[in-house]
Amino acid sequence: MTTHPPTAEKGAGPLLRAWREQRRISQLELALRADSSARHISFIETGRSRPSEEMVLRLAEHLDVPVRERNALLLAAGYAPRYPETPLDDPALDALREGIERLIGGYEPYPALVVDALYNVVAANRGVMTLVDGVGEALLEPPLNAMRLALHPQGLAPRIRNLRAWRGHLLEQMERQIALHRSEPLRALYEEVAAYPVPDADPADEPSEPVPYFALPLRIEHEGRTLSFVSSISTFNTPMDVTVAELAIETLLPADPATAKYLQASLL
Repeated sequence: MTTHPPTAEKGAGPLLRAWREQRRISQLELALRADSSARHISFIETGRSRPSEEMVLRLAEHLDVPVRERNALLLAAGYAPRYPETPLDDPALDALREGIERLIGGYEPYPALVVDALYNVVAANRGVMTLVDGVGEALLEPPLNAMRLALHPQGLAPRIRNLRAWRGHLLEQMERQIALHRSEPLRALYEEVAAYPVPDADPADEPSEPVPYFALPLRIEHEGRTLSFVSSISTFNTPMDVTVAELAIETLLPADPATAKYLQASLL
């Protein structure tokens, strides 16, 4: 049974309590972190005391509340949102977009992409576009979604040689994001991709010789050969904008010498 978080209509107290309980922090521990008292935290959570704007932000910081939800807490407490949500195509973010494009472009020939909070692809380099060549046309219509591209039967799934393991990794990643952000659209996406059919494992998909991978690899067939990658995800430190806070840069690093050699040769 799905439980829904308290709404802002009941004030900031229930919302703060829900975040504290989700983070498994006691009122006393939160009070110590926020230089307050357990009594004051209790009064805030029960609505007996209205927190100051500074206190809302301080508690949100110690509870690791996402930037978007910090705005919701401020509104529930009767204050104006602190963090803007600037469209990515806004001129104010020109420097950010240019920096991202330069970053993922410089990573070529290795694949790199940028996704938002719902795993919609907002930027990708040529390495990524090479890998998705041949997937169903409907999946390539904007907005491209990284999870659908990876797990849909008409996407990359039939070419992923270790699909069950990689699918499990992606679903666990989404579960962690749902727990952190409590996003209903993200939960809906999770339920959609988790319901995609999974073919039976083929013993031929296992490597003929053990390979000492240092992280779970993505093993994907490309033009008759199997390429192996490990994934790294980066986010922006101390973001002050909702849009920027929800961007993630994923890079795929070759997991074995053969993959690195093949991709480097593609530059020639």
